[in-house]
Amino acid sequence: MARKISILIVDDEESVRDSLYNWFIEDGYYVECAENAKTALSLLEAGNFDIILSDIKMPGMDGLEMLRRIKSMRQDSIVIMMTAFGTIDTAIQALKDGAFDYVTKPFDPDDLTHLVRNASRQIKLEEENQMLKEKVVSLENVENMIGESEAMKKVLMEIESVAMSTASVIITGESGTGKELVARAIHANSPRRFFPLVSVHCGSLSESLLESELFGHEKGAFTGAVYNRKGRFEMADSGTIFLDEIATITPKMQVELLRVLETKSFVRVGGNKEITSDFRVICATNRDLKTMVDKGTFREDLYYRLNVVNITVPPLRERTEDIPLLVEFFIRKYCTAMNRPIVPIDPSALKRIKEFPFPGNIRELENMIERAIVVGNGKKITLRDLPVIKDMVSSSIESLDDLEKNHISMILDKYAWNISAAAKALKVDRVTLYNKIRKYDLKQAR
Repeated sequence: MARKISILIVDDEESVRDSLYNWFIEDGYYVECAENAKTALSLLEAGNFDIILSDIKMPGMDGLEMLRRIKSMRQDSIVIMMTAFGTIDTAIQALKDGAFDYVTKPFDPDDLTHLVRNASRQIKLEEENQMLKEKVVSLENVENMIGESEAMKKVLMEIESVAMSTASVIITGESGTGKELVARAIHANSPRRFFPLVSVHCGSLSESLLESELFGHEKGAFTGAVYNRKGRFEMADSGTIFLDEIATITPKMQVELLRVLETKSFVRVGGNKEITSDFRVICATNRDLKTMVDKGTFREDLYYRLNVVNITVPPLRERTEDIPLLVEFFIRKYCTAMNRPIVPIDPSALKRIKEFPFPGNIRELENMIERAIVVGNGKKITLRDLPVIKDMVSSSIESLDDLEKNHISMILDKYAWNISAAAKALKVDRVTLYNKIRKYDLKQAR
């Protein structure tokens, strides 16, 4: 049931108060009356009213002074002024002081009813808009930072403490731990949440493409630039820009990025017009940037500009108590997406999952559950639906690196060493996959 709009009538004439009271009560409003401004302000301090109908000329404090005081208490209050002395100067002053509108005595009942209905409609639209905004925020959080472990509680507390600030944030952690989800949670809980969160995966772009992606370009700036294009910094105006794999950017891009962060201005590729943008920057990396600074491969001044706040997302093997919650979440997610009944997981299979080291972290767990639902018999997820876990039971592999090496090798062989396809299956960028291939000295079988 829709709530009643509340009206406060302020007039020193009892006959006016009574007639308006009965009038609006019959129209379904909640109504109270005050015979002067002092009484009205006391009622407003005790509770809120949606609409205030006030006479201008009253003994003691007049209606214009009361209007100013109401606006200082509640800027969004809707105040309609009533006067028998409806001079243009008085009306203009009332509107300048924040009145919604004004009417002159004697009232035309239809005009006053129409005016109050318009005010009521505006109130309800603003309430609906606020509800929709809150719903948008809750939907953005539905991807859920799932976890009840102490490690995740610490991350959630850090998100909450940093979200309302404008500080730059670096999110660190292994691949697949959910660094982008942390960035989204920070944005969704910040004052910028109603503006864009613009993501850029730096590791998947060459220097020239990244420059165009971040700053935009002018028509004719290079071969193929057939139109003007906004860059991601420009798109992120009033919002947040998320720079994933920040450690992969070249020294030249580090210099350009530092300048943008210091001035909040930039020039499109091929252009000469300075463009300003108000953005917040959040970065993510699975590398140790401080070590890179010490080695001279990452600029120290850029590091300190970015690293105002650091949030480290723990690997899944350090939060194993969260695995049952994540498994349940992914089962519901993929069963719903595939229009299937929610299936349980066999306790023995869940036990084995909790023992698995998950080199690919949450991303690997999600892939595992999705596959189990696709290939399973639809009644229960068992150990035979989890080949990686099943193989581990009888495997002599003890090292986490060996497990990751074997998994990457298996995926590369599966996709005939198509790097793009394998990277997509592993849900990492091509640069990360190439780094892993070099790290483990993997070679395609001839």
